[in-house]
Amino acid sequence: MPEISDQERGRRFFQLQKEKHAEEALERVRKTLGDRWKVYSLPEIKTLRAMFGEAWVFTDRMEWEGFSFARLSRDDLDGILTIGRAVERKEKNEHDAAREVSGILKRVS
Repeated sequence: MPEISDQERGRRFFQLQKEKHAEEALERVRKTLGDRWKVYSLPEIKTLRAMFGEAWVFTDRMEWEGFSFARLSRDDLDGILTIGRAVERKEKNEHDAAREVSGILKRVS
């Protein structure tokens, strides 16, 4: 079994933290929306998860903890999806997208 460097271990831990926080944010949104959550397709949910993850990467941890994901409206989520689709089409980089998503999260929190 090959040895894993401390650097690789750190990258893996960071990625797990990113995924965990994005999933927790998505779960808060899902619980708040209830049946209205069903309007989102699996690809849209994947895009939301990715955008929450990118926002987590580029946001101060104290600020992240203050975001109120439960207060996101359908319009807010649609805005985040629009940003995410631009990233997927390579029209926008992740850093700029994360900044825009953080702006939406700040506005509702």
